[in-house]
Amino acid sequence: MTLEGVQLLMQSHGLWVVGPLAVIEGPIVTIIAAWLAKAGYMGLASVYVVCVLGDLVGDAMYYWIGRAGPKILPERWLRKLGMTEARQMALSAHFAERGGKTLLFGKFTHSTGLPIMLASGAARMDFRAYMLWNFIGTVPKSAVFVGLGWVLGSAYAAADTWIWRGSLALGLVGLVVVFWMWRRKSA
Repeated sequence: MTLEGVQLLMQSHGLWVVGPLAVIEGPIVTIIAAWLAKAGYMGLASVYVVCVLGDLVGDAMYYWIGRAGPKILPERWLRKLGMTEARQMALSAHFAERGGKTLLFGKFTHSTGLPIMLASGAARMDFRAYMLWNFIGTVPKSAVFVGLGWVLGSAYAAADTWIWRGSLALGLVGLVVVFWMWRRKSA
């Protein structure tokens, strides 16, 4: 479905469509919905609440998929992914110690969000803590996208491209910083 199709669907059916679409792809849906709110098709506060809830439902789904992954994937796939018992224990320790920071990094870079959410599930991070950290990250992130939609919503196709590019750039910068810190700690 094209972005124009998404816009028409939201324009026709309002928040009933915004919610499920926000579960799948929150940022661009939030931008388009906020733009439609500015045009009077729905309330801005309702758009914000529905988009936050949709994003959190999607995050919960990714957690549970990640949590089920080690159980349902064939052993040879787990080996190819490098999911040895030692790595599983290290992943669990990482999310127990720094899960909140890691989740916020994934939320704000967007490009690393999905793998981080899946990993937090595989690490069996406490679900309540996982959702709390995601909530803490989702509230301001959604507010930014609602603001962008309100101000620049008619340029949502360009915004989608820039979200992807910006997320990729932030993800790469984050990886370089992590690598640099790791090297510094190892030396």
